[in-house]
Amino acid sequence: MSRISARIAAIAESATLAVDAKAKALKAAGRPVIGFGAGEPDFPTPDYIVEAAAAATKVVSNHRYTPAAGLPELREAIVAKTLRDSKYVITADQVLVTNGGKQAVYQAFATIINPGDEVLLPSPYWTTYPECVQLAGGKSVEVFADESQNYLVSVEQLEAARTPKTKALLFCSPSNPTGSVYSPEQVKAIGQWAVKNNIWVIADEIYEHLLYDGAIAPSMPVLVPELADTCIIINGVAKTYAMTGWRVGWMIGPKDAIKAATNLQSHLSSNVNNVAQRAAIAAVTGDLSAVHAMGEAFNRRRKLIVGLLNEIPGFICPTPTGAFYVYPSVKGVLGKTIRGKTPKTSAELATILLEEVEVAAVPGEAFGPSGYLRFSYATSDADIVEGIGRIKALLTEG
Repeated sequence: MSRISARIAAIAESATLAVDAKAKALKAAGRPVIGFGAGEPDFPTPDYIVEAAAAATKVVSNHRYTPAAGLPELREAIVAKTLRDSKYVITADQVLVTNGGKQAVYQAFATIINPGDEVLLPSPYWTTYPECVQLAGGKSVEVFADESQNYLVSVEQLEAARTPKTKALLFCSPSNPTGSVYSPEQVKAIGQWAVKNNIWVIADEIYEHLLYDGAIAPSMPVLVPELADTCIIINGVAKTYAMTGWRVGWMIGPKDAIKAATNLQSHLSSNVNNVAQRAAIAAVTGDLSAVHAMGEAFNRRRKLIVGLLNEIPGFICPTPTGAFYVYPSVKGVLGKTIRGKTPKTSAELATILLEEVEVAAVPGEAFGPSGYLRFSYATSDADIVEGIGRIKALLTEG
Protein backbone atom coordinates (compact mmCIF):
# COMPACT_ATOMS: atom_id res chain seq x y z
CA MET A 1 0.00 0.00 0.00
CA SER A 2 1.38 3.41 -0.98
CA ARG A 3 2.32 5.78 1.83
CA ILE A 4 1.13 8.79 -0.17
CA SER A 5 -2.39 9.11 -1.55
CA ALA A 6 -2.69 8.79 -5.31
CA ARG A 7 -4.45 12.15 -5.42
CA ILE A 8 -1.56 14.01 -3.84
CA ALA A 9 1.20 11.92 -5.38
CA ALA A 10 -0.08 12.93 -8.81
CA ILE A 11 0.54 16.63 -8.14
CA ALA A 12 3.61 18.02 -9.85
CA GLU A 13 5.90 20.45 -8.06
CA SER A 14 5.43 24.07 -9.12
CA ALA A 15 7.97 24.45 -11.91
CA THR A 16 8.26 28.21 -11.49
CA LEU A 17 8.94 27.96 -7.76
CA ALA A 18 11.38 25.11 -8.38
CA VAL A 19 13.40 27.14 -10.89
CA ASP A 20 13.41 30.16 -8.58
CA ALA A 21 14.50 28.03 -5.61
CA LYS A 22 17.33 26.45 -7.60
CA ALA A 23 18.56 29.84 -8.78
CA LYS A 24 18.48 31.23 -5.24
CA ALA A 25 20.31 28.19 -3.87
CA LEU A 26 23.07 28.58 -6.47
CA LYS A 27 23.33 32.29 -5.68
CA ALA A 28 23.60 31.50 -1.98
CA ALA A 29 26.47 29.16 -2.82
CA GLY A 30 28.32 32.04 -4.44
CA ARG A 31 27.45 31.32 -8.07
CA PRO A 32 26.69 34.39 -10.27
CA VAL A 33 23.26 33.10 -11.29
CA ILE A 34 20.79 35.45 -12.92
CA GLY A 35 17.24 34.25 -12.34
CA PHE A 36 14.36 35.01 -14.65
CA GLY A 37 12.05 32.46 -13.04
CA ALA A 38 10.27 34.36 -10.28
CA GLY A 39 6.76 35.62 -10.95
CA GLU A 40 6.93 38.49 -8.49
CA PRO A 41 7.80 42.19 -8.57
CA ASP A 42 11.30 43.00 -7.36
CA PHE A 43 10.11 46.18 -5.66
CA PRO A 44 9.39 46.48 -1.93
CA THR A 45 5.79 46.76 -0.81
CA PRO A 46 4.92 50.51 -0.71
CA ASP A 47 5.64 52.14 2.64
CA TYR A 48 2.07 53.20 3.41
CA ILE A 49 0.97 49.56 3.21
CA VAL A 50 3.80 48.36 5.46
CA GLU A 51 2.96 51.10 7.96
CA ALA A 52 -0.68 50.03 8.06
CA ALA A 53 0.43 46.49 8.83
CA ALA A 54 2.78 47.63 11.57
CA ALA A 55 -0.02 49.57 13.22
CA ALA A 56 -2.34 46.58 12.93
CA THR A 57 0.00 44.37 14.95
CA LYS A 58 -0.80 46.45 18.05
CA VAL A 59 -4.58 46.11 17.73
CA VAL A 60 -5.71 43.25 19.94
CA SER A 61 -8.68 42.31 17.76
CA ASN A 62 -6.21 41.39 15.02
CA HIS A 63 -4.73 38.79 17.38
CA ARG A 64 -7.99 36.81 17.33
CA TYR A 65 -10.02 34.73 14.92
CA THR A 66 -12.03 36.76 12.43
CA PRO A 67 -14.69 35.69 9.89
CA ALA A 68 -13.50 32.99 7.50
CA ALA A 69 -14.77 35.00 4.52
CA GLY A 70 -12.50 37.92 5.38
CA LEU A 71 -12.57 41.08 7.45
CA PRO A 72 -15.83 42.92 6.67
CA GLU A 73 -13.84 46.10 6.08
CA LEU A 74 -11.66 44.38 3.49
CA ARG A 75 -14.59 42.78 1.70
CA GLU A 76 -16.27 46.20 1.45
CA ALA A 77 -12.99 47.71 0.23
CA ILE A 78 -12.78 45.03 -2.47
CA VAL A 79 -16.34 45.91 -3.53
CA ALA A 80 -15.31 49.56 -3.92
CA LYS A 81 -12.01 48.68 -5.64
CA THR A 82 -13.80 46.41 -8.11
CA LEU A 83 -16.20 49.19 -9.02
CA ARG A 84 -13.33 51.70 -9.34
CA ASP A 85 -11.06 49.52 -11.46
CA SER A 86 -13.44 47.26 -13.39
CA LYS A 87 -16.79 49.08 -13.27
CA TYR A 88 -18.21 45.79 -11.98
CA VAL A 89 -20.98 46.19 -9.39
CA ILE A 90 -20.88 43.53 -6.66
CA THR A 91 -21.80 43.20 -2.98
CA ALA A 92 -19.69 42.10 -0.03
CA ASP A 93 -21.40 38.69 0.16
CA GLN A 94 -19.98 37.99 -3.29
CA VAL A 95 -16.40 38.28 -1.98
CA LEU A 96 -14.23 35.67 -0.23
CA VAL A 97 -10.76 36.69 0.97
CA THR A 98 -8.21 33.91 0.53
CA ASN A 99 -4.59 33.09 1.34
CA GLY A 100 -3.31 34.48 -1.94
CA GLY A 101 -4.72 34.10 -5.41
CA LYS A 102 -3.51 30.51 -5.57
CA GLN A 103 -5.94 29.42 -2.84
CA ALA A 104 -8.71 31.26 -4.66
CA VAL A 105 -7.95 29.31 -7.83
CA TYR A 106 -8.03 26.00 -5.97
CA GLN A 107 -11.28 26.83 -4.16
CA ALA A 108 -12.96 28.02 -7.35
CA PHE A 109 -12.39 24.68 -9.04
CA ALA A 110 -13.20 22.72 -5.88
CA THR A 111 -16.48 24.59 -5.58
CA ILE A 112 -17.88 24.04 -9.07
CA ILE A 113 -16.15 20.96 -10.51
CA ASN A 114 -17.45 17.41 -10.08
CA PRO A 115 -15.43 14.28 -10.87
CA GLY A 116 -15.27 13.84 -14.63
CA ASP A 117 -16.08 17.45 -15.50
CA GLU A 118 -13.86 18.98 -18.16
CA VAL A 119 -12.20 22.37 -17.89
CA LEU A 120 -10.99 24.14 -21.01
CA LEU A 121 -7.49 25.42 -20.33
CA PRO A 122 -6.04 27.86 -22.87
CA SER A 123 -2.37 27.03 -23.32
CA PRO A 124 0.24 28.30 -22.51
CA TYR A 125 -1.20 28.36 -18.98
CA TRP A 126 0.00 29.07 -15.47
CA THR A 127 1.50 25.86 -14.08
CA THR A 128 -0.88 25.66 -11.08
CA TYR A 129 -4.15 25.61 -13.03
CA PRO A 130 -4.15 21.96 -14.17
CA GLU A 131 -3.10 20.73 -10.72
CA CYS A 132 -6.08 22.51 -9.14
CA VAL A 133 -8.41 21.02 -11.74
CA GLN A 134 -7.04 17.56 -11.04
CA LEU A 135 -7.41 17.97 -7.27
CA ALA A 136 -11.06 18.86 -7.83
CA GLY A 137 -11.56 15.62 -9.78
CA GLY A 138 -11.82 17.36 -13.13
CA LYS A 139 -9.97 16.91 -16.40
CA SER A 140 -8.03 19.70 -18.07
CA VAL A 141 -8.54 20.01 -21.83
CA GLU A 142 -5.71 22.09 -23.24
CA VAL A 143 -6.42 24.51 -26.07
CA PHE A 144 -3.11 25.67 -27.51
CA ALA A 145 -2.41 28.95 -29.28
CA ASP A 146 1.14 29.45 -30.49
CA GLU A 147 3.17 32.59 -31.15
CA SER A 148 1.51 33.11 -34.54
CA GLN A 149 -1.73 33.82 -32.61
CA ASN A 150 0.12 35.84 -29.97
CA TYR A 151 -0.80 32.96 -27.65
CA LEU A 152 -4.50 33.94 -27.67
CA VAL A 153 -7.09 31.21 -28.24
CA SER A 154 -10.10 31.83 -30.46
CA VAL A 155 -13.76 31.06 -29.94
CA GLU A 156 -13.46 28.57 -32.78
CA GLN A 157 -10.73 26.68 -30.92
CA LEU A 158 -12.77 26.65 -27.72
CA GLU A 159 -15.82 25.39 -29.57
CA ALA A 160 -13.80 22.62 -31.20
CA ALA A 161 -12.62 21.49 -27.75
CA ARG A 162 -16.05 21.66 -26.11
CA THR A 163 -17.84 18.41 -25.24
CA PRO A 164 -20.98 17.56 -23.24
CA LYS A 165 -18.65 17.23 -20.22
CA THR A 166 -17.29 20.78 -20.47
CA LYS A 167 -18.12 22.57 -17.22
CA ALA A 168 -15.77 25.55 -17.12
CA LEU A 169 -13.22 27.69 -18.93
CA LEU A 170 -10.15 29.16 -17.26
CA PHE A 171 -9.53 32.64 -18.67
CA CYS A 172 -6.42 34.68 -17.79
CA SER A 173 -5.78 38.13 -19.28
CA PRO A 174 -3.17 39.60 -18.98
CA SER A 175 -1.60 36.18 -19.20
CA ASN A 176 0.93 34.35 -17.14
CA PRO A 177 3.16 33.03 -18.75
CA THR A 178 2.96 34.94 -22.05
CA GLY A 179 2.00 38.51 -21.14
CA SER A 180 -0.61 38.45 -23.90
CA VAL A 181 -3.82 40.45 -23.47
CA TYR A 182 -7.15 39.70 -25.10
CA SER A 183 -8.87 42.62 -26.82
CA PRO A 184 -12.30 43.74 -25.56
CA GLU A 185 -13.82 42.24 -28.69
CA GLN A 186 -12.21 38.87 -27.98
CA VAL A 187 -13.23 38.98 -24.31
CA LYS A 188 -16.83 39.73 -25.24
CA ALA A 189 -16.97 36.99 -27.87
CA ILE A 190 -15.59 34.38 -25.47
CA GLY A 191 -18.01 35.47 -22.74
CA GLN A 192 -20.99 35.26 -25.07
CA TRP A 193 -19.85 31.81 -26.20
CA ALA A 194 -19.64 30.68 -22.57
CA VAL A 195 -23.15 31.94 -21.82
CA LYS A 196 -24.57 30.30 -24.93
CA ASN A 197 -23.09 26.95 -23.91
CA ASN A 198 -23.79 27.24 -20.16
CA ILE A 199 -20.09 27.11 -19.30
CA TRP A 200 -18.63 28.62 -16.14
CA VAL A 201 -15.74 31.06 -16.54
CA ILE A 202 -13.02 31.34 -13.92
CA ALA A 203 -11.35 34.63 -14.79
CA ASP A 204 -7.92 35.30 -13.32
CA GLU A 205 -7.45 39.09 -13.20
CA ILE A 206 -4.37 39.20 -10.97
CA TYR A 207 -2.35 41.21 -13.54
CA GLU A 208 -5.14 43.71 -14.30
CA HIS A 209 -3.02 46.84 -13.71
CA LEU A 210 0.10 45.70 -15.57
CA LEU A 211 -0.73 46.87 -19.10
CA TYR A 212 1.30 48.56 -21.85
CA ASP A 213 0.96 50.14 -25.28
CA GLY A 214 -2.61 51.22 -24.61
CA ALA A 215 -3.87 47.70 -23.91
CA ILE A 216 -6.93 47.31 -21.69
CA ALA A 217 -8.19 44.22 -19.90
CA PRO A 218 -11.93 44.53 -19.27
CA SER A 219 -13.60 42.22 -16.79
CA MET A 220 -15.61 39.66 -18.73
CA PRO A 221 -18.91 39.96 -16.78
CA VAL A 222 -18.87 43.72 -17.37
CA LEU A 223 -18.87 43.17 -21.14
CA VAL A 224 -21.24 40.20 -20.85
CA PRO A 225 -23.53 40.91 -17.86
CA GLU A 226 -25.50 37.71 -18.35
CA LEU A 227 -22.33 35.78 -17.48
CA ALA A 228 -22.27 37.10 -13.89
CA ASP A 229 -24.16 34.11 -12.47
CA THR A 230 -21.62 31.64 -13.87
CA CYS A 231 -18.39 33.56 -13.43
CA ILE A 232 -15.80 33.52 -10.64
CA ILE A 233 -13.13 36.22 -10.68
CA ILE A 234 -9.73 35.64 -9.09
CA ASN A 235 -7.68 38.60 -7.91
CA GLY A 236 -5.37 39.79 -5.15
CA VAL A 237 -2.77 42.30 -4.04
CA ALA A 238 0.34 40.23 -4.88
CA LYS A 239 1.34 41.47 -8.33
CA THR A 240 -0.19 44.95 -8.31
CA TYR A 241 1.26 46.10 -4.99
CA ALA A 242 4.42 43.94 -4.78
CA MET A 243 2.83 41.89 -1.99
CA THR A 244 3.48 38.30 -3.06
CA GLY A 245 4.61 37.31 0.43
CA TRP A 246 1.65 38.83 2.24
CA ARG A 247 -0.71 36.14 0.90
CA VAL A 248 -3.96 38.01 0.34
CA GLY A 249 -6.17 37.18 -2.61
CA TRP A 250 -9.89 36.93 -3.19
CA MET A 251 -12.60 35.40 -5.28
CA ILE A 252 -15.70 37.18 -6.53
CA GLY A 253 -18.72 35.26 -7.75
CA PRO A 254 -22.39 34.44 -7.38
CA LYS A 255 -23.51 34.31 -3.76
CA ASP A 256 -24.17 30.57 -3.64
CA ALA A 257 -20.71 29.73 -5.00
CA ILE A 258 -19.01 32.15 -2.61
CA LYS A 259 -20.96 30.73 0.34
CA ALA A 260 -19.92 27.20 -0.62
CA ALA A 261 -16.29 28.23 -1.02
CA THR A 262 -16.45 29.99 2.35
CA ASN A 263 -17.68 26.78 3.96
CA LEU A 264 -14.69 24.98 2.45
CA GLN A 265 -12.25 27.63 3.64
CA SER A 266 -13.72 27.58 7.15
CA HIS A 267 -12.39 24.02 7.47
CA LEU A 268 -9.31 24.41 5.28
CA SER A 269 -7.62 27.50 6.70
CA SER A 270 -10.14 29.72 8.53
CA ASN A 271 -9.42 33.44 8.21
CA VAL A 272 -6.50 34.97 6.34
CA ASN A 273 -3.81 36.58 8.53
CA ASN A 274 -5.44 39.68 9.99
CA VAL A 275 -2.36 41.90 9.79
CA ALA A 276 -2.01 41.06 6.10
CA GLN A 277 -5.70 41.79 5.60
CA ARG A 278 -5.23 45.23 7.21
CA ALA A 279 -2.32 45.84 4.84
CA ALA A 280 -4.54 44.82 1.93
CA ILE A 281 -7.17 47.35 3.00
CA ALA A 282 -4.52 50.08 2.80
CA ALA A 283 -3.47 48.79 -0.62
CA VAL A 284 -6.85 48.63 -2.32
CA THR A 285 -8.17 51.87 -0.81
CA GLY A 286 -5.03 53.88 -1.63
CA ASP A 287 -4.28 55.56 -4.92
CA LEU A 288 -2.41 53.82 -7.72
CA SER A 289 0.63 56.11 -7.91
CA ALA A 290 3.03 53.45 -6.58
CA VAL A 291 1.50 50.94 -8.98
CA HIS A 292 2.01 53.27 -11.93
CA ALA A 293 5.64 53.89 -10.93
CA MET A 294 6.31 50.14 -10.92
CA GLY A 295 4.50 49.88 -14.24
CA GLU A 296 6.81 52.43 -15.82
CA ALA A 297 9.84 50.39 -14.78
CA PHE A 298 8.27 47.16 -16.05
CA ASN A 299 7.48 48.83 -19.37
CA ARG A 300 11.09 49.93 -19.82
CA ARG A 301 12.36 46.45 -18.99
CA ARG A 302 9.79 44.87 -21.30
CA LYS A 303 11.11 46.79 -24.27
CA LEU A 304 14.69 46.03 -23.30
CA ILE A 305 14.28 42.27 -22.92
CA VAL A 306 12.17 41.82 -26.05
CA GLY A 307 14.76 43.63 -28.13
CA LEU A 308 17.64 41.61 -26.71
CA LEU A 309 15.87 38.25 -27.06
CA ASN A 310 15.01 38.91 -30.69
CA GLU A 311 18.71 39.44 -31.42
CA ILE A 312 19.41 35.79 -30.51
CA PRO A 313 19.42 33.47 -33.53
CA GLY A 314 16.60 30.92 -33.20
CA PHE A 315 14.57 32.98 -30.72
CA ILE A 316 11.26 34.57 -31.72
CA CYS A 317 9.80 36.79 -28.99
CA PRO A 318 6.41 38.46 -29.47
CA THR A 319 6.00 41.78 -27.66
CA PRO A 320 3.69 41.25 -24.67
CA THR A 321 1.23 43.97 -23.64
CA GLY A 322 0.63 42.87 -20.05
CA ALA A 323 2.05 41.28 -16.89
CA PHE A 324 5.87 41.05 -16.57
CA TYR A 325 6.77 38.03 -18.67
CA VAL A 326 8.07 37.34 -22.15
CA TYR A 327 7.57 33.97 -23.81
CA PRO A 328 9.90 33.50 -26.75
CA SER A 329 9.74 30.52 -29.05
CA VAL A 330 13.11 28.74 -28.95
CA LYS A 331 12.25 26.06 -31.47
CA GLY A 332 14.93 27.45 -33.78
CA VAL A 333 17.59 26.49 -31.25
CA LEU A 334 16.43 22.95 -30.52
CA GLY A 335 18.41 20.26 -32.27
CA LYS A 336 21.53 22.39 -32.49
CA THR A 337 24.68 21.43 -30.63
CA ILE A 338 25.68 23.73 -27.75
CA ARG A 339 29.04 22.92 -26.17
CA GLY A 340 28.66 19.28 -27.03
CA LYS A 341 25.02 19.04 -25.95
CA THR A 342 22.05 18.89 -28.31
CA PRO A 343 18.78 19.93 -26.66
CA LYS A 344 15.66 18.38 -28.15
CA THR A 345 13.24 20.11 -25.75
CA SER A 346 13.00 23.49 -24.09
CA ALA A 347 13.47 21.74 -20.73
CA GLU A 348 16.85 20.43 -21.92
CA LEU A 349 17.74 23.89 -23.24
CA ALA A 350 16.86 25.49 -19.89
CA THR A 351 19.17 23.04 -18.15
CA ILE A 352 22.00 23.91 -20.52
CA LEU A 353 21.50 27.64 -19.93
CA LEU A 354 21.68 27.14 -16.18
CA GLU A 355 24.70 24.84 -16.28
CA GLU A 356 26.73 26.63 -18.93
CA VAL A 357 26.03 30.34 -18.36
CA GLU A 358 24.15 30.33 -15.04
CA VAL A 359 20.93 31.84 -16.35
CA ALA A 360 17.64 30.47 -15.01
CA ALA A 361 14.46 30.50 -17.11
CA VAL A 362 11.36 28.33 -16.94
CA PRO A 363 10.87 25.88 -19.83
CA GLY A 364 7.68 25.74 -21.85
CA GLU A 365 6.87 22.24 -20.55
CA ALA A 366 5.75 23.91 -17.31
CA PHE A 367 3.03 25.78 -19.20
CA GLY A 368 2.10 23.50 -22.08
CA PRO A 369 3.99 22.32 -25.17
CA SER A 370 7.78 22.31 -25.40
CA GLY A 371 9.62 24.83 -27.53
CA TYR A 372 9.39 27.95 -25.37
CA LEU A 373 11.02 29.65 -22.40
CA ARG A 374 9.42 32.04 -19.92
CA PHE A 375 11.51 34.96 -18.71
CA SER A 376 10.24 37.26 -15.98
CA TYR A 377 11.47 40.82 -16.42
CA ALA A 378 10.62 41.66 -12.82
CA THR A 379 14.33 42.12 -12.27
CA SER A 380 16.90 44.86 -12.81
CA ASP A 381 17.86 46.33 -16.16
CA ALA A 382 21.45 45.31 -15.47
CA ASP A 383 20.48 41.68 -14.88
CA ILE A 384 18.43 41.66 -18.08
CA VAL A 385 21.35 42.94 -20.13
CA GLU A 386 23.83 40.57 -18.49
CA GLY A 387 21.58 37.49 -18.47
CA ILE A 388 20.30 37.73 -22.03
CA GLY A 389 23.81 38.68 -23.13
CA ARG A 390 25.16 35.45 -21.68
CA ILE A 391 22.57 33.45 -23.60
CA LYS A 392 23.38 35.22 -26.86
CA ALA A 393 27.10 34.69 -26.37
CA LEU A 394 26.54 30.98 -25.67
CA LEU A 395 24.31 30.42 -28.68
CA THR A 396 26.53 32.34 -31.10
CA GLU A 397 29.83 30.70 -30.17
CA GLY A 398 31.90 29.70 -33.16
